[in-house]
This record gives sequence, C-alpha cells and structure tokens, in this order.
Amino acid sequence: MKRNDFQNQRRGMQTTFHIRSKEENSPDDEKCIEGYFALYENETELWEGCREIISKGAFSNTITKNDVRALINHDTTLVLGRTKAGTLELKEDDKGLFGRIRINPNDSDAMNLYSRVERGDVDQCSFGFNIIDEDYEELADGSVRFRINEIDLQEVSCCTFPAYEDTSIQARKKDFEKAKGEIQERSFDAQKNKLKKRLEDLKNA
Repeated sequence: MKRNDFQNQRRGMQTTFHIRSKEENSPDDEKCIEGYFALYENETELWEGCREIISKGAFSNTITKNDVRALINHDTTLVLGRTKAGTLELKEDDKGLFGRIRINPNDSDAMNLYSRVERGDVDQCSFGFNIIDEDYEELADGSVRFRINEIDLQEVSCCTFPAYEDTSIQARKKDFEKAKGEIQERSFDAQKNKLKKRLEDLKNA
C-alpha cells in the first residue's frame, strides 16, 4: 500500500549508543558516536490494539538519496552531522539502520553530548520520517499490525527520552480509522452487489 498521508512521524527506539574507543578511532583520535537508529522486525505498540514493524530494507532508497541530518532531541538548531557532509554515515545490515556520527570537537553541544554518551547518561535514539509504502493486517485477536516497507528518512536523533510523538500518532490513528471505515464500506458494497447479481441470476434461470 503506497502512502504518504502520515507526515513527519517520529519513533523512539530502545537501542543503545556508544562512543568509539580511542584505539578504534582514526589516527587523529576522531570522536564518534555510533549505534542503531532503527531495528528491523522489532514489534512496537503504537496504541492499544495497533502494532508496527519495520521491514528489512525499508531505508535502502532513502539513505542513498536523502541528505539526512543527525540532531540532538530532534532540535534542528543542534546539528551533530549530515550525510551530505560525510559527518553522518548511515548503512543497513540484517539488524537494522546503523549510524556513525563524527563529532565536531569545536562544537560545545556536540562535545557535551559525547561526554553524556560516554558516561551512559544518554544512550537512546529516535528518528523522523515519512511513510512511503506499508501494509497492514488484521490479527486473530482483533488487533492490527502495520508493516512499513519503505521509509523517507529525514533525520535521526540522540535522545534523552526517545518516544513516539503523540500528535503524529493521533493523526495516524485518526487516518487509519477513517481508512478502515472506507474499506469496510467498500466490502459491504461489494457483498451487496454480489448478492444482487446472484438474485438476478436466479431470477433469469
């Protein structure tokens, strides 16, 4: 299902960031923060009765085309890195979307974050995106599950409290309920037309 109705989504992930040790860094002792911004096949609950999974490869197109920024707590004034500048590197593997941010030693905000990650005070993330392609299925227990197949990634963030953005989730829920109602209405119309045709066939038999 191709969609871009749910704009500017944010997802918090319970992944762990860490700094690269000095022996792993480049000869000039470049400071880096790295970790997974998103995990594949990791089911999360959007609201009661609705879950979401990101499919493997969902970021393939976006990380080769988009100029993605790395931010602190989604704050666009606190830019840690950028793919266009080569200060943010993103790649996919079987586990998820992996990122490495090259920290600017002359940026006090970046260095403060680096120190917090080093101490373990900050170790989680979130990402901002638009949905390009997704499927959903109705499960036996009456709940539904979205599977996101393609993502238009805008930014990734190191976060103090990674979480879903309430406004975007509520908008997504409202649009989903509307779409579900339209599907049920189309299904009812299809059944009605099928019954009508059957009655006509019996009448003409």
